[in-house]
Amino acid sequence: MDHNSGWLEVICGSMFSGKTEEMIRRLRRAVIAKQKVQVFKPKIDNRYDEQKVTSHAGVDFEAIPITSSEELFQNLKDDTTVVGIDETQFLDEKIISVVEKMVERGIRVIATGLDMDFRGEPFGCMPTLMAKAEKVDKVQAICMVCGEPASRTQRLVDGKPAYYDDPIVIVGAAEMYEARCRKHHLVPRS
Repeated sequence: MDHNSGWLEVICGSMFSGKTEEMIRRLRRAVIAKQKVQVFKPKIDNRYDEQKVTSHAGVDFEAIPITSSEELFQNLKDDTTVVGIDETQFLDEKIISVVEKMVERGIRVIATGLDMDFRGEPFGCMPTLMAKAEKVDKVQAICMVCGEPASRTQRLVDGKPAYYDDPIVIVGAAEMYEARCRKHHLVPRS
């Protein structure tokens, strides 16, 4: 199927909200429609499998791990019509121009990512991608405290809320995340 114009879809929300699962659902439909699909993910995200994007529910799809946005463009095949990008917030700011170039080439881009960091503030490139997208879906999880819809990610260190001044991304730390509603999302100042 030939596309005359590309577009950008962003699926965002907190951790455990089903972002990756929704992207995989859309990608599988594109495969059924005989579209050429490629999926990319930041190499830093190796929680389940280095060569796949995997939802917390265990649904997966083959993916190419990349360390920079430029690598995505270098690995993009000429006949690709649909591109999935998982955990987009972990990529460098150049991902914005890379996505725009793909869209200009007529590619449908589906990008997932955390719209807010653990502090409850806009995360990396996501606000810009959301503003430039033709379609934005903000999905919600369930608050681990009260069971209401959750839109925030709570970082816990040793069972207590992480401090505002803690680093945004911590590699290899003993920490845990929970989905929380606005009322139960806590970010103390040190």
